[in-house]
Amino acid sequence: MNIHKATESYEKWVAARIRIVKADLDFKHEEMAEDAFPFLRATFYRWVQLWPEVCPEEAKAPEVLAVGDLHVENFGTWRDAEGRLIWGVNDFDEAYPMAYTNDLVRLATSAHLAIAEEHLTLRTREACDAILEGYRQGLETKGKPFVLAEENRWLRMIALNRLRDPVRFWKRIFNLGELRTAVPEHILEKLEASLPERNMPYERKRRVAGLGSLGHLRVLALARWCGAWVAREAKVLTPSACIWAMGKSKSEKILYPEIISRAARVQDPFLQLFDNFLVRRLAPDCSRILLASLPEDRDEARLLEAMGFETANIHLGSRNALPWILRDLKDRPRRWLHRASKKMLEAMQRDHLKWRKSM
Repeated sequence: MNIHKATESYEKWVAARIRIVKADLDFKHEEMAEDAFPFLRATFYRWVQLWPEVCPEEAKAPEVLAVGDLHVENFGTWRDAEGRLIWGVNDFDEAYPMAYTNDLVRLATSAHLAIAEEHLTLRTREACDAILEGYRQGLETKGKPFVLAEENRWLRMIALNRLRDPVRFWKRIFNLGELRTAVPEHILEKLEASLPERNMPYERKRRVAGLGSLGHLRVLALARWCGAWVAREAKVLTPSACIWAMGKSKSEKILYPEIISRAARVQDPFLQLFDNFLVRRLAPDCSRILLASLPEDRDEARLLEAMGFETANIHLGSRNALPWILRDLKDRPRRWLHRASKKMLEAMQRDHLKWRKSM
């Protein structure tokens, strides 16, 4: 199955489960043609097909409840119940049991692309070494969430940069177009209940965000409260693309709530998960961190090491797998992550070129 047939098949599978926003899906196809990095982010369904073929040995590694579509822009911040700023993985739409190596190789592959597109400046080997070192540290120390308070001040400076300034953030949100699509009543009820006060007036906005989930319905509620803006977003979820790629006929349970509850993690009190959608708070300090927004003065190796450590925080939710992962890591040859990510990079780049020519 080539990239075009895979895309057609996967999108039909998704459309059989949720209502598709066609304009957003068309935009996704255009973004996939632009550069290899957005193509990687948008095509986890294709990654799952290629992964066991391109990296058969790595795909046999011990299994964990994995993020699945991990990449260097799948990290962000939120406020916990104490108001503290927390940093970590931002999206678990594709969570599914997979070899622990999948998340590491995908994260490293995205770093390769970020370096090629000059979003990161360190060498690819250094990037892979940093990710792996952070991952090992996370496993060996049994994990620790990234609370950006007394510790991790360097990471707080990266998270709170000028492009996440409140004025800029709320201007972008305010300028979003009005939502004209019909929204299921049960989603509106949960969205309205998440606002600070009952029956408060709000505007419904149409938000286009992410890449893997483009085409899924997103509803944003924007309101004024106590003299400032507040926002909540409801997003429709689908089962992981792993189920489509593997031809699974068993449960299509969405594992988003399970993976965040099991991980070494400080929970976002505003994040609410229902049958097939989630509601969450959006704010300048509660959103994904884009590579383009990183300050010029940053320690990239340290940042990637933190990403590796946070990956371990997630995998530690699969407690029984820990001794097997440590043993497997010890037995793996030197530079295995660099070699595996290069192979996946080449496979994804070939698909991207085919897609770009067709567009």
